[in-house]
Amino acid sequence: MKIFYGWKMVAAALGLQFVQAAVLNQAFGAYVATLSQEFGWSKTALSGGAALQSIEAAILGPLLGWIVDRFGAQGMIRVGILIFGVGFMLFSQINTLTGFYLSVVMIAIGSSLCGYFPLTVAVVQWFEKKRARALSMMSMGLALGGVFVPAVAWSMQTFGWRVTAFGSGVAAMLIGFPLARMFKRSPEEIGERIDGEPATNPPATQATATASPGIGPVLASSEQEPAAAVDVGGPAATQSHGAVKPRAERTEQNLETRETSTTEPAEPRQFTAGEAMRTSAFWLLAIGHGFALLVVSAVNVHAIPHMNSGLGYSLAQASLFITLMTVAQAGGVMLGWVLGEQFEKRKVAAACMFMHASGLLMLTFASHPAMLVAFSLLHGVAWGLRGPFMQAIRADYFGRRSIGMILGISAAFIAVGQVCGPLVAGSLADATGDYRAGFTVLALIAMGGSIAFLKARRPA
Repeated sequence: MKIFYGWKMVAAALGLQFVQAAVLNQAFGAYVATLSQEFGWSKTALSGGAALQSIEAAILGPLLGWIVDRFGAQGMIRVGILIFGVGFMLFSQINTLTGFYLSVVMIAIGSSLCGYFPLTVAVVQWFEKKRARALSMMSMGLALGGVFVPAVAWSMQTFGWRVTAFGSGVAAMLIGFPLARMFKRSPEEIGERIDGEPATNPPATQATATASPGIGPVLASSEQEPAAAVDVGGPAATQSHGAVKPRAERTEQNLETRETSTTEPAEPRQFTAGEAMRTSAFWLLAIGHGFALLVVSAVNVHAIPHMNSGLGYSLAQASLFITLMTVAQAGGVMLGWVLGEQFEKRKVAAACMFMHASGLLMLTFASHPAMLVAFSLLHGVAWGLRGPFMQAIRADYFGRRSIGMILGISAAFIAVGQVCGPLVAGSLADATGDYRAGFTVLALIAMGGSIAFLKARRPA
């Protein structure tokens, strides 16, 4: 049985997501803890590195959206892999905070060009009915990459963070380039249809009407005329079903019947970026998504340092809880595979926001390992379930025609959450001596995201 090529692209996107999650997204906290100890840099200063990644995404988002809509994601992904890998190699050589920022910016640019945004746009163009499932499967790479974090921590303790960073850059390019070759712009490019549905037979160029007794065959196609007009005036022209109509009228009716029988159902409305921005749904989704990333980005940067310096766990022990979180994230992704087409996505996202907030509070006030387990499960499942739904909802609401630009502009606004999350947690930790105040504030804000998602209804 032939496998729909769209699923091969999903598998390639999963692989690229795995690489980025393993060496950057969820491993960044381990670098923050190590660099803070080695160089004595403050948590606020190191949080600035995560903020720079988000600021870069906000600046480039609309431009990347325009490029993807116009030229496709294939070339962008290849360039991104190169920049991402070289950025890690440069990161391995830093000795100053300025060098840290410059290398992080380069890594961030590479990540934007070959990461979640272009991969999502590429996959969305191949799916409609199975969109939530495809995006959930793609996001499995993020979860599986998180499972790899203990290996990164072990490498840092065994070989040092510089060797680990340099090796991460090399591995990203060796794995990434072959996967990037898998991407095609659209199903039509290789003769397939969206969702892998079979092609419909083209309408016939001519049709022959069934002859009535005493009347010869009549051609229904407007492209071919009979040599002589049919005599409709004789007695044989009247049958039990009524008189035979003139040829021109019969031809018009046949054409209408043929067009009706071969016309497919109309597609949902396709919004331009400007039209989407004039709907309340666009902004409510941006607010809810931004609030979610307040928590996600803060956890990625500060969970390991909090467990390490605040709760007294070793770097390896803290990494195990991150591993459990990513296993739960994988469970959330698989749950999304099942629920994606069963329940209203905005309501599922609203429920996930409460899970994010509850999990963060468990991490904040953990007095027993069981509370850290609860954090890992709640936050991980919510992240895995909610994440793919964010872009699936936008594609459902606004269509595929300008989805790259719509996602790019959305990224510019939701990046506020990515920037503020680590900065709020880091600055309050420097001011108060621990992460409790910062994490509590972020958890309360995240609960407000549920309201935004519940109000984000499909535009008319």
